[in-house]
Formats: sequence, C-alpha cells, structure tokens
Amino acid sequence: MTLGARILKTGIAIVLALLLAQLLHAPTPVFAGISAIFAIQPTIYRSYLSIIEQIQGNIIGAIIAVIFVLSFGNNVFIIGLAAIIVITINLKLKLEKTITLSIVTLIAIMESPTDDFITFSIIRFSTIMLGILSSFVVNLVFLPPKYENKLYNNISDISEEITKWIRLNIRHASEHHLLKNDIDKMSDRIIKIEQLFLLYKEERNYFKKTTLLKARKLVIYRQMINTVKKSFYTLKKLHRFENELLTLPDEFQNIIQQQLDCLIHHHEHVMLKFIGKVKPTVTFEEGNISLDRRELFLLLLNHYNKEICKQQNGAEEELLQYHAMQIISAIIEYDEYVEHLDTLITTIQIHHKHEPEVTIAE
Repeated sequence: MTLGARILKTGIAIVLALLLAQLLHAPTPVFAGISAIFAIQPTIYRSYLSIIEQIQGNIIGAIIAVIFVLSFGNNVFIIGLAAIIVITINLKLKLEKTITLSIVTLIAIMESPTDDFITFSIIRFSTIMLGILSSFVVNLVFLPPKYENKLYNNISDISEEITKWIRLNIRHASEHHLLKNDIDKMSDRIIKIEQLFLLYKEERNYFKKTTLLKARKLVIYRQMINTVKKSFYTLKKLHRFENELLTLPDEFQNIIQQQLDCLIHHHEHVMLKFIGKVKPTVTFEEGNISLDRRELFLLLLNHYNKEICKQQNGAEEELLQYHAMQIISAIIEYDEYVEHLDTLITTIQIHHKHEPEVTIAE
C-alpha cells in the first residue's frame, strides 16, 4: 500500500484544523478535525466546488438545528426528525455530497444546548467551518499530483498490454482463459484512465498560453483514449471469434496478421512521437505489407464472393463470413483512429511547437 497524496493531505488538514481550533480556544476542536476530512479533494478546482457546497451544507444543518431546538427542544426523536429534514433539503438542492457534514453540524449543535444557545451554536458552526477552510488551504498549498504524467503512463501501459495480447492472439499463441481474465482487468483499467482524464481536464491554467496548449493536449489525450478503446475492441473481437478465424484460409489469416502487425507498429510509433522520441516529420512506413483500408475491405468481399459460389450449407458459412466481417471492421476502425491520432500529434508538434511535459515511468 502506497501513501497517496490525498491520504497525506487529509492528515495534514486534520492537524491544521485541530491546531487552529486550539489556538482560537474553541471549546470542542474535535469538530474542526472531523469537518476537515470532508473537504479534501484531488484537484484545486474540485476543492473550490467542494468548499462552496460544504459551506451551504453546514449552513443548512446549523439553521435547522437552531430552529428545531428553539421550537421543540433537543429530544432524541426531535434530532432524528431534524436529520430527516436536513437530508431532504440537501437532496432537493442537489447537495448530496454535503449530507454527512450537514448531519454532523446538526448533531453538534443540538446535542447539548445551553442557556446561551445562540452563542453556543455560532461557536460550533464556526469550529466546523474552520475545519473546512483548513482543508481548502491544504488543497491550495500542497499541489495536486501531475495528472498528465499519470494519464500518459497509464495509456501507454495499457496500450502495450493490449497490443501484446493482439500479437499473441492473431498467432493463436494465447491461452483463452488467461486472456479472458486480462480482458476483464483491462476494462476496469480503461475506466480508471477515463477518470484520470477528467481529473487532468479539471486542472485549471491561469495563463492564456498554457490554456491554449492545454486545450490542444486535451484533444490529443481524448483521441489517445478512444484509440485504446478501439484497440481493446479489436482484441475482444479476435478473442471472441478465435475459432472462426482459424477456419479462414491460411492466406487470408496471414494478411490479417500482417495488417495488425503494421497497425500495432503504427500505434507504437505515434505514442513515441508524442513524447518526442520520434521526429514529427517522420512518417510511418512498414515495408510492403501495409494494406490500406479499402484494399482490406475489398479482400474480404472477394473472399466472401468466392465462398458464396462454392458453399453448400449456406447458413453456417454466412455466419462465418459475418464474424470475419466484424473482425475486419474492428481493424479498419482501429486504423482510422490511429491515423487521426498521428495527424493530431504531428500538427501540434509542427505548427504549435509543443514540447512534451511527461515523465516516463520506469
């Protein structure tokens, strides 16, 4: 288990909240420490949104607590009813994330009213606010992780894993059950990559130059992720129709293998181009084995027409051709996405003098 940035920031925020509460002689500093937990966020932008929501939730809990104590007292059943009201208001205002803090504020104020109840409520409310503000300060001071590094490295890692399995599968050298297990794991990893992309997208820039560069890079990373998805989709089709692929003529299987080898090399070439290991002016060439998409499609149609002419049991053969068509379609789509990614990266590096800012994980 690694000590993540959010874990570290949570600990620091709790310490800061407790210290400030003690310095200000707050009667119950523990509430500052509790509220500090709820406002820690992975990015500064999310922290800003969170503090706005947490303040609103805290105010709702405090107001309902004061109204109910002054009107009905602080019987345990009254506290429960007040909690229901607070949850309902938060849901109506679409502040679901602040429900927990609102309830904490409500209970903190209602659990022990004194003769000077209004002053007591203000102190409790302020103590909880102190914890929220402490977390916001920690989020501002401690810079969030560099999500671009994590995003690129995760995309690069899963791209390598997918292409490794494609190479093995197209040569019928992969274990079916092992690949099936890895496909499930890779699907989860792609979801996490999309979440990382959202975190990277939320990182704010304060200068026009960096904002424009960030916008261009967002387009590229989005295309990178879409290209990974297409390669993953191709792998799933190859895995699903592995037996059907074996029934195709050897010549046709070899052509599909050559096309995929070329496509994978092109994908690897493009990823290296993005980090500056390949010159942007260098175009990808793979000898004489590369087929364009039109030729690959016509090859499938010619094969299909030949089989139609000589087939006897039509339904079974038609199903086989339909499966082969799905494989070819996946390869063609994958190729289109790689080509578009290549165009985007080449454009940003030549016309906008983009310098890569990622650190490659060892």
